[in-house]
Amino acid sequence: MLDSLITSKTRLKLLLKFFLNPENKAYLRSLESEFQESSNGIRVELNRLEEAGMLTTATAGNKKIYSVNTTHPLYQDINSIVRKYFGLDVLVDKIVAGLGGVQKVYLTGRIAEGLESDIIDLMFVGEINREFLQRVIQKAEDTLKKKIRYLVYNEDEVYNNELERRSHLLLWSA
Repeated sequence: MLDSLITSKTRLKLLLKFFLNPENKAYLRSLESEFQESSNGIRVELNRLEEAGMLTTATAGNKKIYSVNTTHPLYQDINSIVRKYFGLDVLVDKIVAGLGGVQKVYLTGRIAEGLESDIIDLMFVGEINREFLQRVIQKAEDTLKKKIRYLVYNEDEVYNNELERRSHLLLWSA
């Protein structure tokens, strides 16, 4: 759907990379290997997004590091569109409603890094009705046409190590 609106595949990948998770940062060569595309095409799109004020830059040595400009007037709108593209808005609404004592829901894995993936990785924190979760995950997989993997932690379990090892994005909090 979004790819018919944004015809540049490189621009679409960059929007997904930066606008889904504002913590994502990257430099040209890392994007080249990540996207498996030429640096020239990526550079052109990065320059366009930077000129539009959607990306900010910082230098680290001889590298120009790009990140999303969360103060840009269109940031919230584009972030919302990107979440809808991945189906995260529907997913969170369907799952959280009947889970019970869920405290937080994190997106982890490739999508949290802003990369395309057929698998959605989620991490739930709280006292959760696991039977309901399994049923609603199956329905969400059918709706989204994507596999959903998940981890469940109780509040008293130490899950910070898991968050430190993975890219993560807080999707929902009580």
